[in-house]
Amino acid sequence: MYRLIPAFLLLTALGVAAKKPVTLDAVASRPAPGDSGYPVTWAPDGKSFLYRQGQALWRYDIALHSAKEFALLAPIEAMAVKVPEAEVFSWENRRSHEAALEYTPSGNDLLLSANGDLFLWHIATGKAEQLTATPIPEHDPKLSPDGTHVAFRRDHDLYSLDLTTHKETRLTSDGSDTLKNGELDWVYPEELDLETAYWWSPDSRSIAFLQFDVAREPLYPQVDLHGLKANYEPERYPQAGDPNPEVRLGIVTAAGSPVRWIDFGETRQTFLLARVQWMPDSKHVTVQRLTRVQNRLDLLSGDISTGLVQTILTESDPYWINIKDDVRFLKDGRHFLWSSEKSGFRHLYLISSDGKDRQPVTSGEWEVSDVVGVDEKAGEVFYISSEVSPLERHLYSIKMNGEGKRRLTQIAGVHSISMSPDCTQYIDSYSNSESPTRRVLHRRDGSEAAVYREANRKVIDEYEILPTEIVKVKAADGTLLYGRLLKPANFDAKKKYPAIVMVYGGPGVQTIFNTWQGLSWNQALAHRGFVVWQLDNRGSNGRGHAFESAIYHDLGATELTGQKEGIKHLLSLGFVDEARIGISGWSYGGFMTLYSLLHAPDLFRAGIAGAPVTSYRNYDTIYTERYMGLPAENAEGYDRSALPKSAANLKAKLMIVHNIEDDNVLFQNTLQMIDALELAGKDFDLRIYPQKSHGVGGPASKDLLRTTTDFFEKNLKN
Repeated sequence: MYRLIPAFLLLTALGVAAKKPVTLDAVASRPAPGDSGYPVTWAPDGKSFLYRQGQALWRYDIALHSAKEFALLAPIEAMAVKVPEAEVFSWENRRSHEAALEYTPSGNDLLLSANGDLFLWHIATGKAEQLTATPIPEHDPKLSPDGTHVAFRRDHDLYSLDLTTHKETRLTSDGSDTLKNGELDWVYPEELDLETAYWWSPDSRSIAFLQFDVAREPLYPQVDLHGLKANYEPERYPQAGDPNPEVRLGIVTAAGSPVRWIDFGETRQTFLLARVQWMPDSKHVTVQRLTRVQNRLDLLSGDISTGLVQTILTESDPYWINIKDDVRFLKDGRHFLWSSEKSGFRHLYLISSDGKDRQPVTSGEWEVSDVVGVDEKAGEVFYISSEVSPLERHLYSIKMNGEGKRRLTQIAGVHSISMSPDCTQYIDSYSNSESPTRRVLHRRDGSEAAVYREANRKVIDEYEILPTEIVKVKAADGTLLYGRLLKPANFDAKKKYPAIVMVYGGPGVQTIFNTWQGLSWNQALAHRGFVVWQLDNRGSNGRGHAFESAIYHDLGATELTGQKEGIKHLLSLGFVDEARIGISGWSYGGFMTLYSLLHAPDLFRAGIAGAPVTSYRNYDTIYTERYMGLPAENAEGYDRSALPKSAANLKAKLMIVHNIEDDNVLFQNTLQMIDALELAGKDFDLRIYPQKSHGVGGPASKDLLRTTTDFFEKNLKN
């Protein structure tokens, strides 16, 4: 008589442990990006790079293909003067970027920022020289190109420090809480991805900086309710139609001089100064200036001596222009690289310094997503594009005349590149749906030199990671859409499963890639018996400007049409119960969750809206006006996308989740929505967290996972 032995017992008998299912505890305890996830800092000669591992810096030698400890950080951090805790929360935007370390041009020393003070690490002696020792932190330090000075911001003013004499010079003196010199406000980095507000000239003599006057930006009354008494923490936040900060560009010498202002136009109501770059001659500074609704971009040049402003080129678009960081002014002083979506897809162009001669470098129905290196001597550009597939990103090189294009990355997936300053080698960090991130050192021709960080397969070995499938969906108008499907554990095609639609849907973001998903909430849901589905609708990024601009002036409708077509395809597969479909999203995805529940009320049984925008009149100027225009000029569009007026349409079970001090999507949005739901007599669940951020992090994230999962278990499985 034969007896059937369960597979897990057979595996155990053979000494092979069965893999564990992905649980909420596993997702909650997954490590943050590890040591190998820190960005690297290349030495100027390209022969080595630094990376952080725990509390130490390590140096990787390219020739030896090995690393050794370079500097311990704890002793340096201990030398810093303690900074008193701020009385009022600053609301500094998370997208502002400050380099924690930077090589001097010689490569002999390293500028370090530690606990608010600045240090110079002398590589030959292995000792740290303290440059500043103040209870006020020094922010955004930058070495001059010649390595003789370091500039930084203290409070709201700019300073420079001579590295030889240690003489400190205050460059501006009128900074205040509302007048920020070389310091960003909240909305510019959030929506224009502007990371800093000052720049050294190539000759190291001058600094160009932006001054942000935020006095006319409205104050949103954030309040910290943790303590015995409420603590008022106002945030400068311009909502659609409000005045933007007044931004102007000044020039000051490193030795200290009266500020020379260059007039690039009125910025509270008319223009945005989106990018600043010096020209190679150090006599001219350029600005990429957008109109307020961002449908015209001017590249302007300002003479730092005379203040004369000239237009180099102008681009316009019937919808909007997406700003990028692909401009490279070549050292020959006669050309610059420029990227544009003028053809419908972002491509590179070589343009004469006067803007008159424009030659395409790349072309085709695909996009250049990043320029990662320019070798002027060889006349070669290294860039990342979607030419292979919208689902992947690969590295290419091409001559500036458009000839000799080569694909350098061959393994399927999404590749991120860190290239050495001399473009002789690069680190390729890549993953795909079957493999975690692997980091490999390559020569400039694409050949592999060494493995820097092998893929960590611990998660795969320990947990049953269910396979994800990329699905093609043909929309009614013939548009090809891409979705991601995750089937439940022990899937049986004859059964009917509940499904959860994960949605973002908005512009500027692409969610469907051939990348490693790892330990995720989606995996935990699939192990609990849910089908998990996600689709990039028209309006998403990565498929060309026409695909993205379909949402222009009418947020919600086009996106919902795409999501409904994705769900139609999902139901056609035969294993999803059409009566048990849920939907969930955060931020724009929270908006889309609510929009879908209120405009397709019979399609969904339950939904979770995280940090949702419920009226775009509540959201910030630069993002909202790019897609919706000004409220006074598109009142009907704003009204159509507003959600509280449709509260009575709700049929599904609903949970809203929000941080009460969300700096991005203001809690005002949720308050207006729940007020409308209550007045309409609609039941809903509400989960409020007290964090000062757009997402829920730390220990509270485990509570969020449990609460949201329980909500879907309760409302989709009965």
